[in-house]
Amino acid sequence: MKAPQDIILAPIITEASMDGTEHKKYTFKVASDATKPEIAKAVEEVFGVKVKSVHTMIVPKKPKRRGVSVGFTSEWKKAVVTLTAASKTIEFFDGMR
Repeated sequence: MKAPQDIILAPIITEASMDGTEHKKYTFKVASDATKPEIAKAVEEVFGVKVKSVHTMIVPKKPKRRGVSVGFTSEWKKAVVTLTAASKTIEFFDGMR
């Protein structure tokens, strides 16, 4: 079993993700091999909240150029975690509003 810090890599702070915090939906960059139950358990352990559901998606790699060199960005996994109505909010995201 992986540690919760190995599953949740970083929060995603964008306008769209911050709009979701009003409805208790939080977005994280997660390990590419993490499953939905592992993500839910990691969020519950790290932030002390109760998770209602987890939606995951793979963000595809995109072509990038820097002058003559051509390459791709890395493919990564994103998780949108919805908390229960009775659960408290995640304090880290409250400071971003």
